[in-house]
Amino acid sequence: MLCLFIPFLPAQVTGDAAHQALRQRASDLFSQGKRLEALPLIEGLVKSNPKDGQMLVELAACLVDHAATLGDQDAAGKERLRARELLDQAWKLGNYSALALNLSEILKRLPESGAIKFSDNPQVEQAMEAGEAAFSRRDFDAAIQNYSKALGLDPKNYMAALFIGNAYDRQRQFALGAEWYEHAIQIDPDIETAYRYYADMAAKEGDMSKARTMLIHAAVAEPYNQIVWRELHAWATLNRTHLNGVLVAVPAPAENQPEGFQEPPEVSVVWQAYHSVSARWKQGDEFKKRFPKEREYRHSLPEEAESLSAAAKVARKLVQDKKTAGLVANDPSVSLLLKLYEADMMEAYVLFSLGDQGIAKDYRPYRERNRAKLEEYMDKFVVPATSPQNSATTSSPK
Repeated sequence: MLCLFIPFLPAQVTGDAAHQALRQRASDLFSQGKRLEALPLIEGLVKSNPKDGQMLVELAACLVDHAATLGDQDAAGKERLRARELLDQAWKLGNYSALALNLSEILKRLPESGAIKFSDNPQVEQAMEAGEAAFSRRDFDAAIQNYSKALGLDPKNYMAALFIGNAYDRQRQFALGAEWYEHAIQIDPDIETAYRYYADMAAKEGDMSKARTMLIHAAVAEPYNQIVWRELHAWATLNRTHLNGVLVAVPAPAENQPEGFQEPPEVSVVWQAYHSVSARWKQGDEFKKRFPKEREYRHSLPEEAESLSAAAKVARKLVQDKKTAGLVANDPSVSLLLKLYEADMMEAYVLFSLGDQGIAKDYRPYRERNRAKLEEYMDKFVVPATSPQNSATTSSPK
């Protein structure tokens, strides 16, 4: 563990008022992005009160920045691992802030050494490390210079392009920031980070419509990354709205229903169609036919989409019959099922709302062929369209 300077507090200034004043000063520095300046203050505050969840999270974030300035990569790795431990402590104390959750998720992906590697090319790695050190010191011009050197050596280095954009963003040179975020997206459109940073920057400019678009792109890039969904919820909160919960509640098969459960016969017929197709897949023959290279059955996109579509076809016929139209249309799950089916969004719904481990395996190949469809689903069904002027912003972990 690194020995960091902890400010000595004379006896006369150790009371609650002085502590709160020091805590406010540290948090102000932190919120201004001056994390290296805030670090010794926060370190001292955590030492005096190790159960202050907010300070634990802010200390962890400061340590991540400080680690980037260390020439000794072993020491830097230990610094990041300590940050991870602090976040675990904050979690146990009840701090579930977006910053804590996002940073924890990122740090948990690190190897046991805590090392961060940007490239197998030693020259690129050296330039990226120099850029990160300069960025942490808020020397953004030097950071851009070093990231640009790395990108010149490796034009496909996503992180170099991303960090150039972030450095311009931090200097409020938003046009250049946008240019470089877009460059990172061109390098790899299937990583969520550049979209999310772009959204954060757009929100700072008050362009909530652009932020919305970028977050939709981020969700399509990495739909099972919880950081993206926390940022989408933050966007919705800023815009005084909420994401739409899209879920068709499929009841269990009739034989598994509790005693006394009753459902209109017309509605039960809809779900019988669902369970009939689903059972055929679970028996294995249909799965083997569609996935001949896979040895074991798994829940899959075609199984769920075909089961739901079979139910939707039955529901549509019932809706067209005047005798049964009202009963069927008034059932919220059947109504949503029909909307998804008629909008040709069944596969997108399954991938986003029902994406368990089995279904998630089908996401990449589907996205390769249907990215626009996935974006349309998010636009029409999940994220409400609104763009009030608001200068507040979500919080990126970098």
